[in-house]
Amino acid sequence: MAHTMNNSGDALAVVPAREIREAAARAGFSLCGIAPSRNLSEQTSRLERWLADGRHGNLGYMERNRDKRADPSGLFPGTRSVVVCAVNYRKTAWDAPCDGRPKIASYAFSRDYHTSVKYMLGQMLGELQDKYPGIKGRAVTDSAPIFEKAWAVEAGLGWIGKNSLLITRGYGSSLLLGELLLNCRVDPYDRPYVGEGCGNCRRCMESCPNGAILTDRTIDTTRCISRLTVEPEAVRKHAALSGWVFGCDECQKCCPHNRGKPYCENPLFEPVIDPITVDRGFWRSVSREEFSRLFEATVMERPGLDAVFEKIKAVVKE
Repeated sequence: MAHTMNNSGDALAVVPAREIREAAARAGFSLCGIAPSRNLSEQTSRLERWLADGRHGNLGYMERNRDKRADPSGLFPGTRSVVVCAVNYRKTAWDAPCDGRPKIASYAFSRDYHTSVKYMLGQMLGELQDKYPGIKGRAVTDSAPIFEKAWAVEAGLGWIGKNSLLITRGYGSSLLLGELLLNCRVDPYDRPYVGEGCGNCRRCMESCPNGAILTDRTIDTTRCISRLTVEPEAVRKHAALSGWVFGCDECQKCCPHNRGKPYCENPLFEPVIDPITVDRGFWRSVSREEFSRLFEATVMERPGLDAVFEKIKAVVKE
């Protein structure tokens, strides 16, 4: 078995990619790709242009940690490999009718994905460390400053669609990402994904109620409904939300790559309620206390459950 040396001079195994993929599957991930760590300077240039154009609105955190976003070693010193894992979260929420019901992004019906994905990554890391004691790593999600969609392309999982989301052949864009930053080398690494499948399609751009999807595959967050309903500091008073009370799935529901894709079978992403089974009457009658009990462990806590509850009541009264 090949070995390399870590920073302390100890021998460290070059881990077979197959073992990492198998650990990812056992942890419940749908996809896993692996790339050698490097500085994604080209992504930094894109970010700088986006920030200079003011497309981030008042999301001040996007202006911070720019060096860490580009170089994984800023998040975990000694990173040699970036393992990108994706879990399919597609549920029946995607097929829920919008007949006057409050619209909630389908990923928000389950337990906070940051907690679930990090738990799964932790399982992977623990399994690898049991076999290779010299391995060290850090599990991260989109709550850390990392270009995770760009790393997914580097790891061969898919391409960045016109709606700025990662799109894959097998699961479309209904994926939640997480990364393991490892201090070991892996053999073999995956090749970066080349090409894309959007072609001349503009469905996502045309379906966006506020025209927030830009031609360079970025988002104007000052108009994006998802940002306006999720971020606590976002200005919502005069924003057009088109019935959405948390998040927005418009650009994904219309995407041809999301048609006929498999539903999630991972129990960690079971919805707290099935939106197919609850009608407008349920949302009209649900109490603040019951709503808080149901959704207290979901991402809807980010803007505050009271704020989401008030928007729901406003929609069902219309």
